[in-house]
Amino acid sequence: MRRFLLLIPIVAFSADINPDLYLAHVRYLAAPELKGRATGSPELEKAAHYIAAQFRSFGLKPTELAFPVALGAHLGPHNRLQFKEPGESRTLASGKDFLPLSFSSSGELHSTVVFAGYGITNKQDNYDDYDGLDVTGKFVLLLRHEPKENSHKDHVSFADKAVNAKMHGARGVILINDIDHHDAEPDDLGKLSVSGPKDAGVLFVRIKSEFADTWFKHDGRDLHSLAKQIDQHGHPHSFALSNLSVDLAVDVRVETKTVHNVAAYLPGTSDEYVVVGAHYDHLGLGDEHSLAPSQAGTVHPGADDNASGTAGVLELARWATQQPKQKRGILFLTFAGEELGLLGSEWYVNHPTLPLENAVAMINMDMIGRIREGKIYLSGTGTGSTFPKLVEDVKRPAPIQIDLAEKAGYGSSDHTSFTTKNVPVLFFFSGLHGDYHKPSDTADKIDSADAAKLLDYIADLVTHLENDPRPQFIRVAEPATGPVGSGGGSGYGPNFGSIPDFNEPPKGVRFADVRDGTPAAKAGLKAGDILIEFDGKDIANLYDFTYALRAHKPGDLVLVRVLREGKTIEAKVLLAERR
Repeated sequence: MRRFLLLIPIVAFSADINPDLYLAHVRYLAAPELKGRATGSPELEKAAHYIAAQFRSFGLKPTELAFPVALGAHLGPHNRLQFKEPGESRTLASGKDFLPLSFSSSGELHSTVVFAGYGITNKQDNYDDYDGLDVTGKFVLLLRHEPKENSHKDHVSFADKAVNAKMHGARGVILINDIDHHDAEPDDLGKLSVSGPKDAGVLFVRIKSEFADTWFKHDGRDLHSLAKQIDQHGHPHSFALSNLSVDLAVDVRVETKTVHNVAAYLPGTSDEYVVVGAHYDHLGLGDEHSLAPSQAGTVHPGADDNASGTAGVLELARWATQQPKQKRGILFLTFAGEELGLLGSEWYVNHPTLPLENAVAMINMDMIGRIREGKIYLSGTGTGSTFPKLVEDVKRPAPIQIDLAEKAGYGSSDHTSFTTKNVPVLFFFSGLHGDYHKPSDTADKIDSADAAKLLDYIADLVTHLENDPRPQFIRVAEPATGPVGSGGGSGYGPNFGSIPDFNEPPKGVRFADVRDGTPAAKAGLKAGDILIEFDGKDIANLYDFTYALRAHKPGDLVLVRVLREGKTIEAKVLLAERR
């Protein structure tokens, strides 16, 4: 028999989730025809219609909740690049000889050019391509990759090079392939859309290296020899190119698409409700988050991530509609945009269809389809006053074992968005595996029998949350022995303590939350603050913040400026170790 928390009668039912029905949902969502359900794709919309149709078949009234997402970019008509040097003036062809990148600012710049090697500043390794250079207001010419391959691996992305150039005062970046020690790579311009901020704050283009060759020759230097020297010796060889000027105009236009969260509400006898959710998007044909980059263009089906959690929401909805009406309702929510930064759940908690103050708890399921040795990781048990006893008292069907992974309600999935709004959360996760974010995450590897047993357990938890005394939200402080979790800056560098809002403001980084006990919290920073300056560096976006934070070490005291209700607030933050 199941053991209940209360001595008063509770209407509880054995869930008996059907593993075959569960697996049928996974197979549909992870089918090749859905092409990996990338946010913004027609296939994601097809998945949304499927989810809505399933809700409807259970007698629920689904709603597809629209929200905008910036996805990719296209070139406008006003892109040009001309250069002048003694005896030569030339105009390059857009898309053939040069190509702006999607995160480039739009605008014009006419200036001289400074060669800044690989564009890397790595204080930890005492390497700085900008040492002694004045690049203020100028173009910097940069090599792709890094010297001594993998020696500065946290500084080599296009976005990193753009941020560092901007931090040093440059207004434009011209990037070329360092083909001498990457001979297998053709000297092509790549693609327009790359990972990065919406607007890097600098003009950023790639050009064919043959044009840079001529610039160096007119300066009495050899580009290939310089690149080899930097690579062999690990020391910068930066300088201003004499008698060269570049006239550049960039016209990049961001594309915005409308995508949908899918919701369905099962009412109770009161206005309070429990949220049961999962994200249904994945990587499509493989983006920058793919862990099999050589298989770009191949369907990444996302059977475990997160068709498995979405199927769980559907089967719990099927189960719940077969039960008598309970004290509290259930809001079933499936989110788009999770893989791009919790976009769907962040949008929802800021535009809820039901009052969030009536949400007694949120249960999130992300990757629950490949339970190994019966172990499930459960986070968030510290966020609800009744959760520890609830989790202990509700009987788990064999072989399910609960590993209490993290008491706090933060992490890289959609429950975090609800934690920031003071809703108690429980997050179920069966762990990473070798097929994570790869084309090999397929439906045939899903263990539907154990997933169904886990859903039986979750259904029992939901019944208690529908009827038991309401859990009170508890803010879980960072452990004193070493702060944990999302510290801002995507997990790099020392711990700061903020939870970023990925729906960026026009300028700066808005804090969706600030974790108790962290350096940011101790300095008086709060949820809703917009970070605009970090240690004297302007912060326009999360990439700027990541780069600035990574340049520091635990124990550094940094001055930050934030906007709070229209006023600029200063705070000194003592950075700490990240655990």
